[in-house]
Amino acid sequence: MSELILSSELLNRLIDGRVPSKDEAYQIYQDAERDPSELYKVSQFLRSKHKGTIVTYSRKVFFNLINLCRDTCSYCTYKSEPGQAKISMLSKKDITELVNIGKNYNCTEALFVTGERPEQKYQEARAWLKENGFSSTAEYLVHASEIALKGGLFPHTNAGNLTKDEMRELKKTNVSLGLMLENSSERLSEKNMAHQFAPSKNPKARIKVLQNAGELKIPMTTGLLVGIGESPFELIDSIYSIKEIHDQHQHIQEVILQNFQPKQDTPMRDSPSPQEKYFKTLVAMTRIIFPKMNIQIPPNLSPKSYSSFLSAGINDWGGISPITRDHVNPEFPWPQIEDVKKDCFNSGFHLRARFPVYPEFFPLVNSDLKLKMLEIADTEKLVSKEYIK
Repeated sequence: MSELILSSELLNRLIDGRVPSKDEAYQIYQDAERDPSELYKVSQFLRSKHKGTIVTYSRKVFFNLINLCRDTCSYCTYKSEPGQAKISMLSKKDITELVNIGKNYNCTEALFVTGERPEQKYQEARAWLKENGFSSTAEYLVHASEIALKGGLFPHTNAGNLTKDEMRELKKTNVSLGLMLENSSERLSEKNMAHQFAPSKNPKARIKVLQNAGELKIPMTTGLLVGIGESPFELIDSIYSIKEIHDQHQHIQEVILQNFQPKQDTPMRDSPSPQEKYFKTLVAMTRIIFPKMNIQIPPNLSPKSYSSFLSAGINDWGGISPITRDHVNPEFPWPQIEDVKKDCFNSGFHLRARFPVYPEFFPLVNSDLKLKMLEIADTEKLVSKEYIK
């Protein structure tokens, strides 16, 4: 009982703006395992205090640029091998056509996703890049971003461990970049663990990329994958790793909590998805550790219960596309945006479309891109309701 009282006192102090130490966070989590209700109340309070009743999403087009990848993650079906039917290599023409379709659906985000440096492993990738006039995937991403921007979409690129020079070049056309930390524990790279054959998922390498982005003042989306063999304390440590980087550079615009879902053609096909209580508790822990952060869960990965996560303190649904599927999780279709809007309203919230960069991070975006966004933005730097109509 004394531990519960102590945890309650800790949570009450967080309402006044205090951030828990890591040891305090461990204790709060342990108590929440028994009864998370008070944790949820505090996470809701902090979300309401810092984010109000607006819940955002980004209306996007998903460009599956090239899904060959030098890594092999135990849970991933995104990666393809040469000759497989699901292989994707988008030409300049493909990109232009998809940009035009996205524009017709009033999308604002061009999400560019690729495998990790496929040209380092596959001759097919090198040949494809050469045919298109490029020597690397990163170089092609710059050109693809220019096509999207010219067509009226705002690029956001997630292409793994980019170098500092590559990020500097992409900053000219991308309003934000993304790199999932997934977890800061090197244990997950050991034998028989999720990242054993994925060298780019080494947390030191990923943390270095996030730090480089901070030095370049690039708005950055990152996040954690929940349920891939980690312990809850390793997830808490990972939240603090992200917080430490953000405290230094003030450039992390969003933290995604993504729940693992087993896929049949992967080594982890028999691993269970995380229990919802566990997942929701870690979402709430992220809010109390990061009270002012934009926190997201993907609604398509919790199709029957996503709106209940509003009670754990989230304020964003990430990208939702009216025209393209989630190529990373193709078996989980996006919910209809109108349905998400209704679910938010029924929970006491208002759904609004945002750009791939959050309003408070506009100052980090170069002036040309900022001016283009402001042409269709409202006074809150969200996408104008008139534009979405």
